[in-house]
Amino acid sequence: MSGLTLTLKAPQTQRLDLAKVTPEKLKGMSEREIASLGVGVVRDPVLLGDVFNLRMGDVADIRISGATDKLDNIGRGMSGGAITVEGPVGAYAGCHLSGGKLVIRGNAGPWAGAGQSGGQIEITGNAGDSAGGALPGAATGMRGGVLLIRGASGAKTGDRMRRGLLIVDGRSGAYLGARMIAGTIIAMQGAGDYPGYLMGRGTIVINGPAGEFGPGFMDCGRQELTLMRLMAKQLSSLHSGLAQVLNAPVRRYAGDMAALGKGEILRIEA
Repeated sequence: MSGLTLTLKAPQTQRLDLAKVTPEKLKGMSEREIASLGVGVVRDPVLLGDVFNLRMGDVADIRISGATDKLDNIGRGMSGGAITVEGPVGAYAGCHLSGGKLVIRGNAGPWAGAGQSGGQIEITGNAGDSAGGALPGAATGMRGGVLLIRGASGAKTGDRMRRGLLIVDGRSGAYLGARMIAGTIIAMQGAGDYPGYLMGRGTIVINGPAGEFGPGFMDCGRQELTLMRLMAKQLSSLHSGLAQVLNAPVRRYAGDMAALGKGEILRIEA
């Protein structure tokens, strides 16, 4: 049985909230009930069936076609199943995702994967600011799972990250892993200024150019770490390019001494 397909009827002038469109929330619902879900964010009501054509199928496998960056909260709170989006999305994609798999074939807006605690998110394009980071007022950002960004990412990627794996294929913006509590971030094409700003624990791996480091980082010299080889072997099935990068020697920086100081930045050295 094929999955449930939602096709956007026309470009939208207002933002739409798709937080209700997840496998667990649609389970047991009829086509009429799904079409009657409210997705508007303004005073005049907007129903899912008003803006999407529905082709019924297995709600554990949802496909959203013709997406635009006006679609917010796709996969928010998702705990199982799969959602595949053809096109760009707006803010909060995969926010608080705890299970299942969300694939976005396009760019994602700010706070993609914010507060993620499990499952896997893959963004084939670029991600906006605070991907895998902390929502305003939240104590932690990403708390588990895997967030894979195939393009570049904005500022404060992995802000207050507590657990999990975050990989950015392109260049990351400033303050990568800022206020990091734990977890692992791998930046494959470099990072902007002040990576690891005020991080307490955790590991940030940077391949390629990086901006200015904060004064709280101590250069521990060039090292060949067994941990990197083990990480390369473990993650080879997830990302084909990681093995070559992670098997190289690194220059280790301990910090941020302005915070707890038990984190590290590992700069790949050829």
